[in-house]
Amino acid sequence: MGKKPVIAVLGGAVCSQEIYEKARLVGTHIARQGGILICGGRTGVMEAACKGAREAQGLTIGILPTEEKSDANPYVDVAIATNMGHARNAIIVLSADAAIAIDGRYGTLSEIAFCLNMEIPLIGIETWDIDPRIHTTNSPEEAVNLAFKLRRK
Repeated sequence: MGKKPVIAVLGGAVCSQEIYEKARLVGTHIARQGGILICGGRTGVMEAACKGAREAQGLTIGILPTEEKSDANPYVDVAIATNMGHARNAIIVLSADAAIAIDGRYGTLSEIAFCLNMEIPLIGIETWDIDPRIHTTNSPEEAVNLAFKLRRK
């Protein structure tokens, strides 16, 4: 059996209910397709994606900005404490085979920049439109399908 794809979900710790639901569906689709979800492990988009993956019996990894594993949202299976703040964003991106950015502010923008700089395939849902290499869609299912299709192998 080959290596399971690792798909990063990038997004803010605060989001609207509409964005929360899209992120939850992204997590669900990642798990249903046999992927492992990696994210920043906190609230908002990260929590929603982990919740969706967990509901579909998927594995979730949270790369935390703090030194406390207990800071992870309740849907993180593997909490990795870094005490690195936003610098952890590079770890999230480099650990992923593809990434899906959902909404987000400047922390998400830094993750997007890492993806573009490190040539990690990137799909965006209602996020920063700063580069033509970002594949955009409003559909959580389409975003995940693209991530699996374009992922590094």
